[in-house]
Amino acid sequence: MSFSPFYPWTMTQDTTRSPARDPASAEDRRPPGVCVVIVARNEAANLPRCIQSVKGWTVETIVALNDTTDESGPIAAGLGARVVSLPWRGFRDTKNAALEFASQPWVLCLDADEVVSPALRGEITAFLSRPDLERFDGARFPRKVWFIDRWITHGDWYPDFNLRLCRRGRARWGGDAFVHERIVCDGPVATLHGDLHHFSFPTLASHVAKINPFADLYLRQQMEKGRRFSLGSAVFRPLWRFVRAYFLRLGFLDGYPGLYIAWATAFSAFVRQSRLYEAEHRVDLPCQTNRDRSAGLPKN
Repeated sequence: MSFSPFYPWTMTQDTTRSPARDPASAEDRRPPGVCVVIVARNEAANLPRCIQSVKGWTVETIVALNDTTDESGPIAAGLGARVVSLPWRGFRDTKNAALEFASQPWVLCLDADEVVSPALRGEITAFLSRPDLERFDGARFPRKVWFIDRWITHGDWYPDFNLRLCRRGRARWGGDAFVHERIVCDGPVATLHGDLHHFSFPTLASHVAKINPFADLYLRQQMEKGRRFSLGSAVFRPLWRFVRAYFLRLGFLDGYPGLYIAWATAFSAFVRQSRLYEAEHRVDLPCQTNRDRSAGLPKN
């Protein structure tokens, strides 16, 4: 993948006499460097696309691998990335550990299945050249998902603003230890409008396969907080999620994929609430004999 150079402004030559440039002040006006940090596990298929989207305009790319068994390491190294290994500590804590390897003033945090679009690249470059850059400790931008046959531009999946560009030492990954981690900045955050492209679900089956793992994380999160099953939440929360995604957030404008996403979002919420019910009420079937027990047969 190649990109055309981006120029945040156009300069015209002034033929009138001007004072000599101060080399120190020119250095001060140079945009600060950016280090890209990617936390990944078995992402050999996605890493090339992600790394190529940041080559040439960032200073360094760090790929932090955990429990990886595929060729992610050699592939990333072959593309010029620095590869490090980290033990898995959950999403939040692993990503915070990866931040420690960043060496540049600004850090761009990406997942392996994400790609910086040319429009977002241009906005980041312009943002880092702003004269008031010192005001900000981070920048957020929309994330756009490719699903089945189109970009999803409505519903619960878009614009999905994510804070991913942050000043090193002034930001960290927050949220709980299980799911829904997010970057928290000490100071103000700017809003950019170029899209971060997200190729999270190459097939519909891959989306369905993620419903239960996220339900596992949700269950652990809720039990850690001492939350209990609520029939009202199990009935009305999925209904609300569908109405919000499909009607209020105009998911119907995304055609059939928009309908699927709204229904799947509602079903995912229903599964999560049902897992709470199961955790509180499940009773193992009594077995009649050791033979029946090993076969999983119910007692007569």
